Amino acid sequence: MNLKLFLSGLLILITQSACNQTQKTEQKMKYNKLTEFEQAVILHKATERPFTGEYVDTSDSGIYVCRQCNAPLYRSDDKFESHCGWPSFDDEIPGAVKRIPDADGHRTEIVCANCGGHLGHVFEGEGFTPKNVRHCVNSISMKFIPKNKTLKMDTAYFASGCFWGTQYHFMKTQGVVSTTVGYMGGHTQHPSYKEVCSGTTGHIETCEVEFDPAKTSFENLLKLYYETHDFEQVGGQGPDIGEQYQSVVFYTNDAQKAMAEKYLGILKDLGYKPATQLRKAPVFWPAEDYHQEYYEKKNGTPYCHVYRKIFK
Repeated sequence: MNLKLFLSGLLILITQSACNQTQKTEQKMKYNKLTEFEQAVILHKATERPFTGEYVDTSDSGIYVCRQCNAPLYRSDDKFESHCGWPSFDDEIPGAVKRIPDADGHRTEIVCANCGGHLGHVFEGEGFTPKNVRHCVNSISMKFIPKNKTLKMDTAYFASGCFWGTQYHFMKTQGVVSTTVGYMGGHTQHPSYKEVCSGTTGHIETCEVEFDPAKTSFENLLKLYYETHDFEQVGGQGPDIGEQYQSVVFYTNDAQKAMAEKYLGILKDLGYKPATQLRKAPVFWPAEDYHQEYYEKKNGTPYCHVYRKIFK
């Protein structure tokens, strides 16, 4: 091997390693300062004593975030009483929690997907709730943010055909706190899926996206929206034909409207003929439970929402 090339390659590897280490150090500097006990649990995987944690009996509405990095972890709606001595949840915010085999060789540890902080363990098959899952979490690993004091979140509404596929992509996106599928734009209240499919209510299948503006933006979500459906198709999406499957951005304020108009112009400049409609957001009606996170439950993937890169 040429010595000069070898030394050059070695220098590149050393430089990359140094850069990666610098990035990791900078990231850690952004984390919250932990007390000695918080470090013992979050960094060194200790466990707080049962029935002593701050959130064992908490039932207020809000979200639970990582104590170390503030990443949203759990919704209060998924918390239940298991009488085990620690806060219990039967679901996590999509993408927020990572599962890894525990060092004891038997259990499954759960950590914050963002910073790797130890949360607790997850158990299945106990039958506490229909989801048959229990996230057993140390209170000290989390901070509870009441609903009326939640971190500054924003909401966007996107319709791009079957809402299963729309939700599939948004729920996996960094900065998205929660997603809910439902119906918008019709002339009846509390519509059912059957009524919407009849084409008589005027509703459109829509995904409500709650996101953290500090971690993503409406613009980023808008790009993903266009990159995951055929926005040129009129009157449907793929094989799903009907008014309820139209491509629509329901804007909540003038800033969202202006951004949506901007991207319609960008798409036209790129040679596309977007059929996406822009409408002011009316009331959002959540869909039935079995529609929520459909592909996640079925371990499937969308049949007509396929990602393709459009924007730089």
